[in-house]
Amino acid sequence: MKRISSRGIIIEDGKVYTMFRRKIKEDGTIKEYYVIPGGGVLENETLEEAVIREIKEEFSVDVKIEGYLGKEEDENSIAHFFECSIINGIPKLGGEELERCTQSNYYEIRPIPIEKLDKIDIFAKDKIMNAYHKTYTSKP
Repeated sequence: MKRISSRGIIIEDGKVYTMFRRKIKEDGTIKEYYVIPGGGVLENETLEEAVIREIKEEFSVDVKIEGYLGKEEDENSIAHFFECSIINGIPKLGGEELERCTQSNYYEIRPIPIEKLDKIDIFAKDKIMNAYHKTYTSKP
């Protein structure tokens, strides 16, 4: 059975909020990448409830869902993406990510300027760009 997750794309002032990850593997190699905040959907939880809960846990903020951006699917998982806006709080690391954050398993919230998006390793760049264009071309 595929893992189902909900992820929230938050764009403010031309920057997308990401979670930067650095993992040092047992063989000493370092893997660095970025992810869109979110996570697994719990039993009896809607996709929308999951993204709101996950962002609250990871970023310590309340969000409002602005719209559904689609899904990405592979052999192991289905990730659903939502455009979100912060309605309360200032992003700071929280939840399991804060508890597990060490030198060898590092987490950090990083707002990335849209124009630098192509220079980082992040999943679903097309969904981020769709959210960006929707946000910045639909406002008067």
